[in-house]
Amino acid sequence: MTINIEEFLAQAVEAGFDHVGELDVKTIELLPEVRNACETGRCPAYNKNWSCPPALGTLEECDKMIKAYKRGAILQTTGEIEDDYDFEGMMDVQDRHRENFYAFAKKMKELYPDMMFIGDGHCTLCEECTYPEAECRFPNLRIASMEAMGMYVNKVCKDNNMQYYYGPGTFKYIGCVLID
Repeated sequence: MTINIEEFLAQAVEAGFDHVGELDVKTIELLPEVRNACETGRCPAYNKNWSCPPALGTLEECDKMIKAYKRGAILQTTGEIEDDYDFEGMMDVQDRHRENFYAFAKKMKELYPDMMFIGDGHCTLCEECTYPEAECRFPNLRIASMEAMGMYVNKVCKDNNMQYYYGPGTFKYIGCVLID
């Protein structure tokens, strides 16, 4: 089933995203240096979450998953912060983005189960991930991050004519969805 991208983007705006745009999957390049940031300790979820490396798979496996799609959408949430040290403001933007992202993913996956949502940061569906002791509780809903997949988010936005920087006093979270 082909999805009308304009209608899909309108639904994303209704779901609470501040900026949305089309994503051409051919523009996505997975970079080892981005993925390596996970392993070098920049992310505390490495080897502790089903949506993170190594459980997520190799870059080649991620590339194969991504290349199964032709198009998608970029979903951004932006918010104002007082200054570069406004951690509370940043967390407010993050919380709003993740709440909208998970709710939108759940709604869209009910209609189109084959969509692939890729977010920011590790999956937070469960308070504590079962990895590696047990299977994922929600394998159809878990969301890997763009960086864990190896995407340089700024480049993905730039290559798809989406703004990445909204000026001083703003903070953003970005995710994407691969549609068909």
